Amino acid sequence: MTKYQSDLLRLLNERGYIHQLTDAEGLDSLAFKQIVPGYIGFDATAPSLHVGSLVQIMMLRRMQQAGHKPIVLMGGGTTKVGDPSGKDESRKLLTSEDIDANIASIKRVFANFLTFGDGPTDAVMVNNADWLDTLEYVPFLRDIGRHFTINRMMTFDSVKLRLEREQPLTFLEFNYMILQAYDFLELSRRAACRLQLGGSDQWGNIVNGIELSRRVDGTEVFGLTTPLITTADGGKMGKTAKGAVWLNEDALPAYDYWQFWRNTQDADVGRFLRLFTDLPLDEITRLEGLEGAEINEAKKVLANAATAMAHSEEAAKASAQTAETTFAGGGAGADLPTVALSEAPNLIAATVALGFATSNKEVKRKLEEGAIRVNDEVVSDGGYTPKAGDKISFGKKKHGIVIEG
Repeated sequence: MTKYQSDLLRLLNERGYIHQLTDAEGLDSLAFKQIVPGYIGFDATAPSLHVGSLVQIMMLRRMQQAGHKPIVLMGGGTTKVGDPSGKDESRKLLTSEDIDANIASIKRVFANFLTFGDGPTDAVMVNNADWLDTLEYVPFLRDIGRHFTINRMMTFDSVKLRLEREQPLTFLEFNYMILQAYDFLELSRRAACRLQLGGSDQWGNIVNGIELSRRVDGTEVFGLTTPLITTADGGKMGKTAKGAVWLNEDALPAYDYWQFWRNTQDADVGRFLRLFTDLPLDEITRLEGLEGAEINEAKKVLANAATAMAHSEEAAKASAQTAETTFAGGGAGADLPTVALSEAPNLIAATVALGFATSNKEVKRKLEEGAIRVNDEVVSDGGYTPKAGDKISFGKKKHGIVIEG
């Protein structure tokens, strides 16, 4: 393992966050000598971020834990353009009102992970609409656009992959990487920001910003990316049969969030404990060494710690209690997902409405397999009419309650 002198890179390295660094020695030296302001950008394409963004939020948390200054950049301006990175098609364009509403909703999450304030290592939140919305087109092209070549821009994956698949890439999206690079330049000027962090798909955009800051202002800045976070079976982090695992509780109940972590694959437990909790490394080593049924205890520790951080200690305890009641006692915990009677004319419809299956055909197959239970008794009749208070179980891990309405 690489030896670093700064607490920042040592912490990021030992917990598995580092994939690429533009100048490891330079950043390590700077972080050893002074407080380094660093930022990550989050576009406001929905009212909540999801678990796929959590590793980035945790990196900002690690920065603060190591005595540095996190900058949360909300993309009020860049969301109007849309990041083409990793996308096969153009994003839906949102109105300014939609974007502002999404930012207001997303803001609530960060207070659970970071300490905001006016101190030297307190986190701050800024919005790139503050400078992007006021840019004048011709001066921007003359002063900033001349530092970018089409030849180089065509080599970036966000552009190259879209063109190779013969899928449209609008001129609007083509400008995204220039705007993101300009964000770094502005933050270096406004907040003495010296570091941009991001996922591995942002490497090209980050390098652009570093080069722009050097050419325009002569400022030395740095970039760091995380590895692509996938599950042990190669799946994308945070994607489930029910959809995205949202961080806002009004988008996903705390119990469902807890259950997502409880269902972590055995091979991912240690890695996820390092990335997504504050547990000491020696304790994580002990937990990931558990075998057989005992690994489930490590999964509960992960679920409790992750839920407490994103929601609250109370939410984590309530979710754990609900799970205990549901799985051990055969009861119906209060925090289970629910379906209204109006959405549940029969068992098949209720199961789909709960998000346990994506089609009637899948439910019918599970009924034939004896994998669906009502109040802990196997039911094979898809036409069964649910009643308020019924607990519907789909396999061993998915449970929901039928309610009035």
